[in-house]
Amino acid sequence: MHRLRRLAEATPPTRERVIDLLRAVAITAVVLGHWLVSAVGYDAAGRLTARSALAELPWAHFLTWIAQVMPLFFLVGGYANAASLTSHRARGGDAAGWLRNRGTRLTRPTTALVLVLAGAAFTAQSLGADPGLVRLAVWFACIPLWFLSVYLAVVILAPMMYALHRRFGFAVPAVLVGLVAVGDIARLYGDEAWGYGNFLFGWLAIHQMGFAWRDRRLSGRPRVAVPVVLGGLGLLLLLTLAGPYPVSMINVPGERLHNMSPPSLALLAVATVQLGLALLLRERAERRLHRPRPWTVVVTLNSVILTIFLWHISAAIVVTAALHALGVLPAPEVDTAAWWAWRIPWVLLLSVALAGLVAIFGRIEMRRSQLPPQRFRFAVSSRLRLFVIVAAFLAVAVGLVYNNVWPANSPTRFGLPTTALVAYLSGVGVLWLLARFVQNRD
Repeated sequence: MHRLRRLAEATPPTRERVIDLLRAVAITAVVLGHWLVSAVGYDAAGRLTARSALAELPWAHFLTWIAQVMPLFFLVGGYANAASLTSHRARGGDAAGWLRNRGTRLTRPTTALVLVLAGAAFTAQSLGADPGLVRLAVWFACIPLWFLSVYLAVVILAPMMYALHRRFGFAVPAVLVGLVAVGDIARLYGDEAWGYGNFLFGWLAIHQMGFAWRDRRLSGRPRVAVPVVLGGLGLLLLLTLAGPYPVSMINVPGERLHNMSPPSLALLAVATVQLGLALLLRERAERRLHRPRPWTVVVTLNSVILTIFLWHISAAIVVTAALHALGVLPAPEVDTAAWWAWRIPWVLLLSVALAGLVAIFGRIEMRRSQLPPQRFRFAVSSRLRLFVIVAAFLAVAVGLVYNNVWPANSPTRFGLPTTALVAYLSGVGVLWLLARFVQNRD
């Protein structure tokens, strides 16, 4: 704690602290949202089941306009990537070095989760656990990894997209929004797969606005921010109430069109509202964050923010397994008084479990890599390094996507498909070798 307090005190005065606040708020909201809508119980055969309760809570779909905050994370990611890329290049670094640094930072805590899940799945099955149940538990625990696969693709393109931003400004996100619209039309009148490009176009469009925030092209003045909020809200109401888009910004089984996977125009409208509100609160929040106590809290959360996100589903699995083993797992019907009353102790129990997991694995995210002496590192051309790093990124992303699309009820020896595990670990291994033994223009 003393280290974090010193880190908070050493924050440069030029740092825009509200960005760190938005990141912390976004991840905290995601965690609480997942926990609150989870419905854990038993089926007719007495087997454990878990699902999202949103399908049974149609009145709550409007609340997802507030709860769906992943756009904020990509907005913050755009700001952070622009800032770190600018700083890296000012020190004489190149795109390959920047990508390697970002990839290593993102995959270090993620690899801990993947290895623990694979080891636990192998051990559990060796001890006689039901392979199908083990695979299902691992599949649920891996739900947060969908984000990393998309974000890695966005990071790969960040140097090029930032160059486009500096040359063409808001024309870039405008084109991306147009591509999202084309993808939505294709999904509505054709096959769902025709809109898969929106996974990239939608999140890239939001990421570009982070660039604009960093460059001060976005104003927090009410005459600018208020029209942004009202325009986004008006478009959202038009698309969902009069148009073909569902109200929920979180995927609900059975919907003809999903707003989040992949991102739709309706989700971009929500992102617009969130952007406008963030701009309105920008200066006021910035002043408050210069106070020691709130800023130390924000710094503490951000030091383990990826660990919190990655392990929050695992915390729910641990608590569910423990209550089931003790024979005290409540299973009230969704949207009953008993189910809502159970939300309070449920969230408290999960918070304790997650705090324990963060205490164990958060150190991995906080630790800085120790590189070997320069004499043990080899020179490789910038172009070759860039090619190898992009290939490593893609291997990691392919592994995560392959695991996500592999059936949740299809058992595997390590809980994750072997192909997915090999692809992921190969990509991470290449990034680690480059960081340890290849000279970099930093």
